[in-house]
Amino acid sequence: MEVILLKDLDKVGDKHTIVSVKNGYGRNFLIPRGLALIANDVNRGKLDDLKKREEAEEAKKVGFYQSIVDKLDGKVLKIGAKAGTSGKIFGSVTNVQIAQALKEQFDVEVDRKKIDIPEEVKNLGAYEAVLNLHKEVDGKINFEVVAE
Repeated sequence: MEVILLKDLDKVGDKHTIVSVKNGYGRNFLIPRGLALIANDVNRGKLDDLKKREEAEEAKKVGFYQSIVDKLDGKVLKIGAKAGTSGKIFGSVTNVQIAQALKEQFDVEVDRKKIDIPEEVKNLGAYEAVLNLHKEVDGKINFEVVAE
C-alpha cells in the first residue's frame, strides 16, 4: 500500500513523501492517527498544494529562525556528563541533550532533528553543533562537555 506521510516518522520516511508500507500498518495505524493519507490520484494532486502551503508557512518563520541564530551567536552551551579519570565520558552527547540544554540555559526551543553533530562526542572538551533550522538559515552552536 502506498501512502503520503503527513509527518516525519522514524524508519518510515519524511513528511510529504510517498512510501510503500504494509497494508495493515497503513490501514490500522497511520491513516486513523492522521499520520498518512492513501496515495490515490486525488491525494497525489493535493500533495503539491500541501507542499506549497507548508513552504509558505516555513517562509514566514525565517525571521524567527534568524533571531534564534542571532541569540545563540557567540554563546557557549555547557553540557554535564559523567566521565572517567582520562576524560572519556560514559556514553556520548546526543542532539537530544543539546536540545534540552538549549531550552534550560538559553530558553530556546529547537527540535532535536534540526541539530546535527558532525563528530562523535565521547570526550570532555569543546565541540560545535550545526543547527539546520531552515533551508536559508543555518547556525552553529558551540558547546562544552564538562565533568559532573
